[in-house]
Amino acid sequence: MSCLTQPLSTTMNQNISYMSCFVNPLTSVSYRMLSTSRKHQQPAFLKTRAMGRELFFNHDGAATRKLLAGVELVAELVGVTLGPKGRNVVLQNKYGPPKIVNDGETVLKQIELEDHLENVGVKLVRQAGAKTNDLAGDGSTTSVLLAHGLIAEGVKVIAAGMNPIQISRGIEKTALALVSELKSMSREVEDHEIADVASVSAGNDPAVGKMISEALEQVGKRGVITIERGNSVNNTLQIVEGMKFDRGYLSPYFVTDRRRMIVQLQNCKLLLVDKIIKNPKEMLKILDNAVREEYPILIVAEGIEQEALAPVIRNKLKGVLKAAAIKAPAFGERKSHCLDDIAILTGGTVIRDEMGLTLEKARKELLGTTTKVVITKDSTLIVTDGSTQAAVKKRVSQIENLVKNTKEKFQKKILNERIARLSGGIAIIQVGAQTQIEQKDKQLRIEDAVNATKAAIDEGVVVGGGCCLLRLSLRVDEIMNTLDNEEQKIGAEIFKRALSYPARQIAKNAGVNGNVVIEKVLSVDDAKYGYNAAKDQYEDLMAAGILDPTKVVRCCIENAASVAKTFLMSDAVVIYIDEPAPRRRRRPMPALDEPAPSSRRRPMPSLDCPYHYCHLMSNSQLVS
Repeated sequence: MSCLTQPLSTTMNQNISYMSCFVNPLTSVSYRMLSTSRKHQQPAFLKTRAMGRELFFNHDGAATRKLLAGVELVAELVGVTLGPKGRNVVLQNKYGPPKIVNDGETVLKQIELEDHLENVGVKLVRQAGAKTNDLAGDGSTTSVLLAHGLIAEGVKVIAAGMNPIQISRGIEKTALALVSELKSMSREVEDHEIADVASVSAGNDPAVGKMISEALEQVGKRGVITIERGNSVNNTLQIVEGMKFDRGYLSPYFVTDRRRMIVQLQNCKLLLVDKIIKNPKEMLKILDNAVREEYPILIVAEGIEQEALAPVIRNKLKGVLKAAAIKAPAFGERKSHCLDDIAILTGGTVIRDEMGLTLEKARKELLGTTTKVVITKDSTLIVTDGSTQAAVKKRVSQIENLVKNTKEKFQKKILNERIARLSGGIAIIQVGAQTQIEQKDKQLRIEDAVNATKAAIDEGVVVGGGCCLLRLSLRVDEIMNTLDNEEQKIGAEIFKRALSYPARQIAKNAGVNGNVVIEKVLSVDDAKYGYNAAKDQYEDLMAAGILDPTKVVRCCIENAASVAKTFLMSDAVVIYIDEPAPRRRRRPMPALDEPAPSSRRRPMPSLDCPYHYCHLMSNSQLVS
């Protein structure tokens, strides 16, 4: 049997060292160095404590039920948000008004349980939703429901005596086969369907779908769309000049928004350097000017060594300097071209030693200018005021001539990417609402809609409403014929049952019987036929615009299967024990004949002291 058990208290006088008393490889590795104290021998122990940790083993499956309880709680909580008639979840906020959200990923981040074992179950299933959201930008709720279905059904058959290894292999092989079947069901998204995909992901909001479709028309299907909080009650769309590329901040210490883990700099200057910066003194003049004139600065260089980066971080943390640093996009010759493109866009100059421009002599006039810079751990967004539009058009024309004269396909692809980055522009959707609580909820919905739209452009679309997963369940019987043994086939059967969980939850949120809906949908051979929960009717979902991005569905299947097979093959759990902090001993009162302790403090070292912890650079406001 897999999984774990309810702990028993054990107390004995003698110390027992667990060196090699377990056959299971997981437990034999985990407890080779642990020792515990017991008072009377137990034939089979279920829990031990060692070095601030609590150990749970596999016996009667009670701890498995605890883990499963955590998984079920997560599935129930995020499940209420699924579908067009999904409800909101209210999240307590320690330092402000509560959040009201309809986004499964946001809800997942907030769940922490007091029971340690149940909380382990929460963290396990959370990985399925988080990974899907990272890869596809949407689908976290469906991933959790699929993972819950696989785990719940798997625990049942393993408790009946099935081999967890073979069950897990059956789940893994079925997932691979289902992904292949999914690709055969998928088709490319058409232009008029982009609004439908966005609308479904935004909670059936046609206005949001239309706005996202308009944004992509103006900046292109591969263009950049950002979401900001607006100052009005209505959503607005604005197209600005700018560029986005795949380079994130060099240190998390540059982050200005801890909740979203991003760097955001307004009216920022750009220092563009086509070399590796090794000496911090090279940047002293330009950074000191940024401190004096109080403007933020972004350093974009081929590389920055730690010795040169450390003073920038130190001054940023002390509040002396507003700054961030990233590596230049691409490598080699492409890197130099990208720096030139950024310089054209921002009105700056690339500092190159071979051109006679050295970093030590760089002046403010050589810096690029932006209205806003947003940096995540993976990407950088630069927004400008459009004052360099003429220079950008000239640059684009030069690159287009290079495309015409280039025969190599790869080189043409690179040049076309540069044209798209320079000329595409950036669409900014400003989210409006009556209250801050409503605005946050709308912002999360619109972010999901944008991500779902981009996923649909990447890999196409399939029928939505959970019906694609139901249709895939009909293919499982064929997949079972390719598996090695009966236990693997049981793993495939588990997957077949789990594929109905999302559709059942959508029906439940709409107030109808999920089993009735599933039976009626599967009774019709048409793959496009399904239940439209928004209208409470059965129809051709493709024609009705109920579409799901193929990429989202694929990630849901893969990540749910990954988490489920890991859960089912686990045979022991180690959790940390919250030990109370030791109480500080109070200093005894001095005797009457003893002098009172001196309250004089050490004198502060002078600035001339060589051991003083910090000093100011000569003629500079920066802290070294």
